[in-house]
Amino acid sequence: MSKIAIIYHSIYGHTKLQAEAVFRGAQSVPTITAKLYTAEEATASLDELDSADAIILGCPTYMGSMSAGMKVFVEAASKKWFTLAWKNKIAGAFTNSSSFSGDKLNTLIGLVINAMQHGMIFVGLGMMPSANKPEEMNQNTGPGPSAHNRVGSFIGPMSASFQVNAPDAPFQGDLETAELYGRRVAEITLQFVRGKNV
Repeated sequence: MSKIAIIYHSIYGHTKLQAEAVFRGAQSVPTITAKLYTAEEATASLDELDSADAIILGCPTYMGSMSAGMKVFVEAASKKWFTLAWKNKIAGAFTNSSSFSGDKLNTLIGLVINAMQHGMIFVGLGMMPSANKPEEMNQNTGPGPSAHNRVGSFIGPMSASFQVNAPDAPFQGDLETAELYGRRVAEITLQFVRGKNV
């Protein structure tokens, strides 16, 4: 069994829904055991994360950067950096904000840099914009709420909730994108673990 830890911080519930979608995708892969942690739970369970084969981080984008709750976890996990305890684990990241941009790219870059400092191997989204509805790229309104990767991210899933309360946002396409990403990270984790055991 390969283990995947999905660690998220959420205040209004949007990123929690995104994290649950990533979890469903990861858990759908045979021989994968996925576990959801809040950032607070993960901070209190750092040693437990040592046995994970992959760690996926997700948080809202606040004021153009990762949320304070995720930053607390990232800084607490610096204890693992000193010994490179998470070196060669698979990594991933996702985020949500209240607009199409919201400077979400900056949040994902911060999470990628964190993974690189730990010596982890980061998995991108691997999906074209509006992947399930490519014809919507040819309209001036752009992809609708049921489109996968409607924001056009390549690092990891980005969702836009606007001022819509959870659970009515994030929208269907954003959550399906997160689920597909969870599956992708799980499949790549299995490939990597099998390769290490050869």
